Amino acid sequence: MAHSTKRDYYEVLGVPRNASIEEIKKAYRRLARQYHPDFNKDPDAQEKFKEINEAYQVLSDPEKRRLYDQFGHSAFSAGGGGASAENVQGFVDIFDELLRGFGFEDIFERATRSKKQGYGPIPGEDIHLALEMELEEAFSGVVRTIQVSKEVPCDVCRGAGYDVSKGERVCPTCGGSGQVIYRQMFLTMSKTCPNCGGSGRLTEPCPKCGRKGTIPSYEEVNVKIPAGVDNNTRIMVQGKGNSGRFGGKPGDLILHIKLREHPIFERRGNNLYVDINLKITEATLGTEVEVPTLDSNQVKVKIPPGTQEGDTIKLEGKGMPKLDGAGRGDLIVRVHVSVPKFGLMDKLSGDAGKAKKLLEELNALLPQPERVRRRIK
Repeated sequence: MAHSTKRDYYEVLGVPRNASIEEIKKAYRRLARQYHPDFNKDPDAQEKFKEINEAYQVLSDPEKRRLYDQFGHSAFSAGGGGASAENVQGFVDIFDELLRGFGFEDIFERATRSKKQGYGPIPGEDIHLALEMELEEAFSGVVRTIQVSKEVPCDVCRGAGYDVSKGERVCPTCGGSGQVIYRQMFLTMSKTCPNCGGSGRLTEPCPKCGRKGTIPSYEEVNVKIPAGVDNNTRIMVQGKGNSGRFGGKPGDLILHIKLREHPIFERRGNNLYVDINLKITEATLGTEVEVPTLDSNQVKVKIPPGTQEGDTIKLEGKGMPKLDGAGRGDLIVRVHVSVPKFGLMDKLSGDAGKAKKLLEELNALLPQPERVRRRIK
């Protein structure tokens, strides 16, 4: 467009001559969206879009705006609107601004930000191991020595991951930035340097660990297992996992407790269950029996007369220690009534007849029970 036919830049953007820079940007973004050729297929849209960009290029720059306010379009006649380096860069900046206006801020920043990607600290991985224990160990607590296979810092490069004797040098491709900058159309783009992989430096791999920074090793770790642990209890030992890489913190050693089945006691939570057998006469008349506990003491338990098969007797505070230290669970005694088998008695004593006769006499004296139990009374 010739200077004589150029519209006033303020008129092009639809803003007053005293408009603030924010008002100018807001008007530009609105018009740029409206007339951008990729979104507006009107034949005149491209010319209109160029006119809007030209107006914005001048009015968004304080010095150019001052010259325009004083001399009008003639202030830029020497440039003739040609594609000088300044004008091209200005148009690139405008196009960048347009992309931002369309909501591509994050994408634009990621594409144009020069970011050095060095070998930053990498935390070590945790080590998970299953630990089998006896119920007695879980009852009292114990210290166990665990053989751990783990990664430790390389003793040659001291965890650096490269040959420290040869040092490191700046990557000549990216100049140490880790990024290669290039232009595509109106966009300034960046990508990870293919020569150094984004680290900005070049090194020779460590002759012992390659570039890992760690080597395999073994360590014996003494672990205190508190009283009260149960199946699936997790015991964490901080800092005893795999070593971190390039200065990263080591991981943790995590033990998963698995209790072996006990020949006498059954554990349910913090309670212990033990089963005892009574003779039919003991269940009928009542008696006193000794019951084992995990703390190696026998306790005497009174069996009341008329005890039935499956009855339970609770001994408070005789179960497992609670993991939080708040006391102990209970020991539940489950009663089983042993009914005699006369054939077996004959083999053991040679004469079961007397016992059988006594039971028959007792049976005649006992009342007839209700055969079928009612579920609801």
